[in-house]
Amino acid sequence: MHRGRITVSGLALVAALGLAGCGGGSSGDEGGAHSQAPALAMNPAVVRTSDSPLGTVLMDGGGRTLYLFTADGKNTNSMDCDAACLKLWPPVEGKPKAGDGVDAGLIGTTDGAVRAQVTYAGHPLYYYAADRAAGDVKGQGIDGVWFALDAKGAAIKKAAPAASATQDGGNGGFGY
Repeated sequence: MHRGRITVSGLALVAALGLAGCGGGSSGDEGGAHSQAPALAMNPAVVRTSDSPLGTVLMDGGGRTLYLFTADGKNTNSMDCDAACLKLWPPVEGKPKAGDGVDAGLIGTTDGAVRAQVTYAGHPLYYYAADRAAGDVKGQGIDGVWFALDAKGAAIKKAAPAASATQDGGNGGFGY
């Protein structure tokens, strides 16, 4: 009986330490995007258009700008992205409805994904983690491969105004 208690106590300790490792903490980037206010909540329930410093762009229901990765295949998330990359460029997942300014026939999801990733005009959609307020376009043009989309699903290639420029700490947008 005593041995069973030790085993249970040991398992509880291991579980507690594992959970502690998942908690927040400093990333060592004290002056970068991590020291800003928390990111705007993701709300993929609706894909809509809204005005931004780039003009009219696709956004989610909460006003977060949606981006495409130019190297993704049509209707598939072919981006080779590790955990750091996914933290910076999280996919838009779920099954949204068409909101104002979008063509419902252009909304879809990726094929064969564990979780369905939202697509628009065949482009898998992503958020940019450093977008902190509704209408931010800080991910625009990063590495020449990340772009906001217009209502037709085309990449908007114009540069973001200086006030909306990327603040990724000079690390090329991939977080490493």
